[in-house]
Amino acid sequence: MIYFVGAGSGDVDLITVKGKKLLEQADLIIYAGSLVNPALLQYAKKECVIMDSAKMTLEEVIEAMVPAAQAGKLVVRLHTGDPSVYGAHREQMDKLNEHGLEYEVVPGVSSFCAAAAALKAEYTLPNVSQSVIITRMEGRTPVPDKQKIADYAAHHATMVIFLSSGMLERLSKELISGGYSADTPAAIVYKASWPDQKVCRCTVATLAETADRENIHNLALICVGDFLGNEYERSELYNPTFTTAFRQASATKEDK
Repeated sequence: MIYFVGAGSGDVDLITVKGKKLLEQADLIIYAGSLVNPALLQYAKKECVIMDSAKMTLEEVIEAMVPAAQAGKLVVRLHTGDPSVYGAHREQMDKLNEHGLEYEVVPGVSSFCAAAAALKAEYTLPNVSQSVIITRMEGRTPVPDKQKIADYAAHHATMVIFLSSGMLERLSKELISGGYSADTPAAIVYKASWPDQKVCRCTVATLAETADRENIHNLALICVGDFLGNEYERSELYNPTFTTAFRQASATKEDK
């Protein structure tokens, strides 16, 4: 059996209980060495074979997983964060389908969740933003039409931008051309949840200069939107004037 396991955002304690148990049982672990905290490998048993996929191609990863799984060994493919967000695991699953092998995906804590925790922020605030856009800048990897940064900026929703911390001057221009004002709140979260985590608050216009000042050029998420400000409306869920399926309103709006 092959398991695609989300390693979490960096803090070793943020791996799921299921993910930790699988690491302890694994006969082969192939981990994303450029991003996964190597401290997680402490859970592997002594005889476990460990491979770093940062030095491997897709074909080499498959060539390692397939014979191990066919021999009845437990294989863990350890991805950073959650595999579903820029994890490139769909292409691996398709290859495994060709070999008729079974696999399972074990979710993990994505770095965009860890970034919100680091910021002590809520991405979705009443009358501010009810949507979170997870995206990236176009670089060597192309971005489809109508899914550019400027296209999404027009919505004024919360944006969490991956894989773009080396292109912040271009990012600022795209965000502003799409509709964000230059003074829209922004933040750079470097290595969210890792011991050397760093949080830098700025504006859309000052992203690049902030990153240069803090010497941040990779491994950072960019968060943009008014959710980083101080203005929002109280939610209805816990409002005493609001009736839910579990609670009757105990006050009227006139009382508040």
